[in-house]
Amino acid sequence: MELKNKKVIVMGAGKSGIAAAQLLDQVGAEIVLFDQNESLDIEELIKKIPANTHVYAGELPEEEKKDAVLLVMSPGIPTDTPFVDSFRALGIPVWGEIELAYRYSKGRLIAITGTNGKTTTTALTGHIMRDWYADNGIDGNVYVVGNIGEPYTEIALKTKESDTVVLEVSSFQLETTDLFHPQISAILNITPDHLNRHHTMEVYTACKEAISKRQEGGDFCILNYEDERLRDFAENRCHAKVSYFSSMRRLDAADRPAVNLYYEDDKIYAVSRFPANMDMGGMTQLMDIHDMKLLGLHNVENVMAAIAMCAAAGVPMERIISSVCSFTAVEHRIEFTATVNGVDYYNDSKGTNPDAAIKGIQAMVKKTVLIGGGYDKQSEYDEWIESFDGKVSYLILLGQTAEKIKECAIAHGFKDIVMVADMEEAVKKAAELAKPGEAVLLSPACASWGMFKNYEERGRIFKELVRGL
Repeated sequence: MELKNKKVIVMGAGKSGIAAAQLLDQVGAEIVLFDQNESLDIEELIKKIPANTHVYAGELPEEEKKDAVLLVMSPGIPTDTPFVDSFRALGIPVWGEIELAYRYSKGRLIAITGTNGKTTTTALTGHIMRDWYADNGIDGNVYVVGNIGEPYTEIALKTKESDTVVLEVSSFQLETTDLFHPQISAILNITPDHLNRHHTMEVYTACKEAISKRQEGGDFCILNYEDERLRDFAENRCHAKVSYFSSMRRLDAADRPAVNLYYEDDKIYAVSRFPANMDMGGMTQLMDIHDMKLLGLHNVENVMAAIAMCAAAGVPMERIISSVCSFTAVEHRIEFTATVNGVDYYNDSKGTNPDAAIKGIQAMVKKTVLIGGGYDKQSEYDEWIESFDGKVSYLILLGQTAEKIKECAIAHGFKDIVMVADMEEAVKKAAELAKPGEAVLLSPACASWGMFKNYEERGRIFKELVRGL
């Protein structure tokens, strides 16, 4: 779609909306930026956006829809509202920020989604690709963007054919894709999350699967074999070459040039029928997990997914394994913070749903005081409570979900619960309860909204409070 001198409405004045407006300005579009927040500081916003942008807060005048050729939505805004439907009724396409970026991006695209593990896997994949580019003097850049932090639209116009974009993409972003077509994609897992937005698991699953909807036989899709939904997707709806990874069983060899990976007895193995970037066919032991710096079985799965994606990109396996071993954990994901009075503190603020928080608990090797609670995404907490399995000594709760989680914990027989008003009180109480040789883990199982701007702010505040003990 040619956007020069055409009116485009950008909905949402956050980071991705501002980046979208900046891209549209560079391609010569006429920009209308609209945010539903009536108290938006327009004067402050104007400092961050192109000078010719028309800005509205609260309501968008109906006449502004006239002559508009496109609505670009920020990912945090629901797509099933009367306002959005009014654009569709007028025949105006509705894109998300990543669709806009994709239309202007060049080079290879590796895209990663899943309920949990996206950020670590995206960062690791980018780390491997950057090492490979540097080792081989490749004339190009590796960009790591998307839901991980920097918007895709910020770098799209900078890209060239020799570049690789490694993109973390959420279900919210995948709702509004059209021609979006990664050459390599991954769906790490699908467990209940964001049902307040998607309403049903069927809709949520379809959003995740959309990462591969434009892929063809020459493309690759990396999937978790232990997820029944993903096996069904591979067998019935995925048109790309599939690579599986499994943390629970041996896998058969994949068809060339795909690589299947599995974990067994602290080792990661690859199985393939004479893959082009391995010295031999059949089963090959790749690495011992104790040689990597990441903790937990969930990170073994993330590593296998990254290995499969980079192998599909043509990176030699020896180079991949070397980069895996040098990679350190991303911020806010089971991130070691400090040892205070003999107690280890870990920041897992990115554990924003029960399944992610279960993985945080499973990674702990010491008796643990757990801090949880936050915004209610209509999650259920039974499996999270059951995963404590004698490892959690106390559960400290704060936020909107505190009472709901408390009731669930008591129903499962866990009664060592402390209710607090804020993070400062939570950290102080954790320091009182944890004994030397134990651990304190912030892994909320809930979103941060309502008390914090995002999970990053929640994690930073936790770390500041710990270091101030």
